Amino acid sequence: MRDQEPAPGHPERRLSTKETAELLGVKPDTVYAYVSRGQLSSRREPGGRGSTFDAKEVEALARRNRRESSGSSGSGGELSVRTRITLIEKDRYYFRGVDATELAARYSYEEIAEWLWTGELHPGITFTAPKAAVAVARRAVDALPEHAGPTDRLRVAAIAAATADPLRFDLSEDTVLGTARILIPTLVAALPPVRRTHRDEGPLAHRLWARLSGRPADEASLRVLDTALGLLVDHDLAASTLAVRVAASARAHAYAAVSSGLGVLEGPLHGAASGLAHRLLLDVLDQGTAAPVVADELRSGRRIPGLGHRLYPGEDPRARALFALLEDIPGAAPALAAARDIVATTARHTPLHANVDLALAVFTVSSGMPSTAGETVFAVARTAGWIAHALEEYGERPLRMRPSGHYVGPRPPQPLPE
Repeated sequence: MRDQEPAPGHPERRLSTKETAELLGVKPDTVYAYVSRGQLSSRREPGGRGSTFDAKEVEALARRNRRESSGSSGSGGELSVRTRITLIEKDRYYFRGVDATELAARYSYEEIAEWLWTGELHPGITFTAPKAAVAVARRAVDALPEHAGPTDRLRVAAIAAATADPLRFDLSEDTVLGTARILIPTLVAALPPVRRTHRDEGPLAHRLWARLSGRPADEASLRVLDTALGLLVDHDLAASTLAVRVAASARAHAYAAVSSGLGVLEGPLHGAASGLAHRLLLDVLDQGTAAPVVADELRSGRRIPGLGHRLYPGEDPRARALFALLEDIPGAAPALAAARDIVATTARHTPLHANVDLALAVFTVSSGMPSTAGETVFAVARTAGWIAHALEEYGERPLRMRPSGHYVGPRPPQPLPE
């Protein structure tokens, strides 16, 4: 029996962990996750066997969670989700308050992923996939037809890897982090290598290169790839990330949540957009000028891929960072010139800046990669961000991502159809 506490309504009434979890509609582990994130304060009473929590603070958090689960945001009725992961503001974006482009310039993809997950840096960390998981994932991917796309392969690999993990239903933070550190390198290792000689060790960017290009990797190109992975780790609530949070809200395990994100990513308006920019660049290089290619795109009623971003009125900071690095790659000069020609030609009537899809296309074209390579880079990179959002969602009230439908059909009762 816990210690005698003030009566309900008393300003200093304390709740046990069990009572707090019941009031918030979460598991006891999640209560301590709230504490670690600074959303709740706890106190261990002298002689007590557990922590206690201020009742008013708990009730305020419960009310806030209910407001968020109703979808009210005060911004035109759009869904708003409280997050501590990414902020996009004034043509810049930040991971846990730190400029994302500066992080990507200084740290590896794996180090940035750890920062996103834990708020801590682990210099020199690399992710390693267990042989058993890789074997299961490769067998599943190898069974796909040759025309299967990279997202198809990654989604199948994620599902196959899940079947080899008996701990996948454990949603505690430590276990999910362990899953993340295994899943990402497993996805890369499951992709068929383009180069015959390759090593599945070292930084993830080195391993991924062999799945994207048949050319030997030089340091400048590997730096661009690793930076691209770091820049693309997360971008707030993009469509695929929202799908991941919906899955996590229903307490789907991390593999299933990532699979949900991959399903949405495959759309031409999301992860596959760099492939459209890749093909556009090839057409411009083939024609020698952007004018006829841009004219054909506009005549067909298509928007010019690789230009503009709804979250950046000015320049996409991710594109700016990658273009600066691409200047150091001699082989990228023709593709860079073609990209500038596209921007200049289009700017005659629509002043749009290049976005990260065009920068990725310059990299994939100049590196002899297929048009789908940008989509692969995007998917592998964003997996770390999806895990971060899944972890955050596991700490919230279950099934809160459940908006109400606004029915606009015929009012009942209607006669039975004949």
